[in-house]
Amino acid sequence: MDNRAAGCVCVVDDEPKIRAVLRKTLERAGLTVNCFEGADDCLARLNTTQWDLLITDVRMPEKDGIELLMAVRRLQPWLPVLVVTGYGDVTMAVKALKAGAADFLEKPLEKDSFLETVRTLLACNTAERVLLDHALTRMEMKVLYHILDGKNNREIADVLNRSPRTVEVHRRHLMRKAGANNVVELLRQAAKLHLFDPDASVAGAHHVTDGRVETPVALPIPPSPPVQAVEYR
Repeated sequence: MDNRAAGCVCVVDDEPKIRAVLRKTLERAGLTVNCFEGADDCLARLNTTQWDLLITDVRMPEKDGIELLMAVRRLQPWLPVLVVTGYGDVTMAVKALKAGAADFLEKPLEKDSFLETVRTLLACNTAERVLLDHALTRMEMKVLYHILDGKNNREIADVLNRSPRTVEVHRRHLMRKAGANNVVELLRQAAKLHLFDPDASVAGAHHVTDGRVETPVALPIPPSPPVQAVEYR
């Protein structure tokens, strides 16, 4: 990988030697790496650090990798999570993938295969996340979630204790930031970020988070430039 494919990767593993090996391998591939011993340490930084990929072990003390995966999916459903474990089996793989893992690998990791998986996940994530210069505010994010629940401006105003006019202003701002000309395009953008189930009806859509967003969140706009695949040296 060269710097054109560079990104920021978070590694969570309770074994210091494993963290050291993964950091060295990923940094040699041109990536920025943040390592954490446990899930709670990772989650404490999640709202203040932008990662392009999260790699987590499964068996860890206190909170395991699947619990971390589920927490990340609630807080930042657009962040791809690669689950790795030395105790992998079909049941665990299915559980991880059903919980929203982007991929699942067994230890010991083969370097070239591991880096190829990382490269693929980063490329897909880059292609879907062309970030805007301005992120959504907390209020705009709340309005977005209520739109995903099928509420109109007056219903959103009642829930948020705001005037319909104020809601309309927030709605117009988030539509502009998302590059959407109408609600259908906005829903497509939200679906790309896995904020709701696109197969469900709008009125009954179930988004992953509960709307209690503590930090601004940026939405992507298409089209994205192709990401050039590069080889690890």
